[in-house]
Amino acid sequence: MSSQRSRSRQSGGEASRISDEQINELISKLQQLLPELPHRHSDNVSAARVLQETCDRIRGLHREVDDLSERLSELLATTDSAQAAIIRSLLMQ
Repeated sequence: MSSQRSRSRQSGGEASRISDEQINELISKLQQLLPELPHRHSDNVSAARVLQETCDRIRGLHREVDDLSERLSELLATTDSAQAAIIRSLLMQ
């Protein structure tokens, strides 16, 4: 049995299968979002590299969010409660 047939059976049929063209289009869109990779179609960047760079970028963004959250917590701990309440209310909007 071909891997294509296997995938379509596992995913519930042909209607839910993503075509190779759709995958290539999604990879191309990801590549455009990554500043580290060339954006021209003539540049052959493998889908695996695009996905790896995407994962690396997401991990980096998670680290930045964690760092900023920690810094914000420290800032809120050093401000008076009225200022902290204002900052918290602004963040919740």
